[in-house]
Amino acid sequence: MEQAAAPLMSKCLEVGWRVLAVSPNADRRAALDAALWTYDDASFLPHGQSEAPGLDASRQPVLISGKADNVNGAAALFLMDGVKAPVDAPYTRCMMMFDDGDMDARSAAREAFKAAKDAGLVTRYFQQTGSGGWKEAGV
Repeated sequence: MEQAAAPLMSKCLEVGWRVLAVSPNADRRAALDAALWTYDDASFLPHGQSEAPGLDASRQPVLISGKADNVNGAAALFLMDGVKAPVDAPYTRCMMMFDDGDMDARSAAREAFKAAKDAGLVTRYFQQTGSGGWKEAGV
């Protein structure tokens, strides 16, 4: 999941959006932190973990957190490990990342997708291809 999220976060930064990545799982947050340092041999994505001592979370282009507090002014919200999307959230994009092989995660994602659609939000569903790209898919 972290390897899939890194290039998407990079695209968000390219268009000037700050990113908030939320997971209740400390291991996932640590893995995402590592992935953002190493996903591109030529660079890294500037980021920080909200729990890091002395970190000014408001200055982070990508903030990794266990809470959905938008202290860095993010336009893009990445939700992982079952975090529910706030319907009234002030984000330009909300990406729910889940392991398609995990049936519970897939079911929860489908419910969240339906709730967002029922709330009148624009919804689109993408699946990662075997080559690492993305294709739009039906739900």
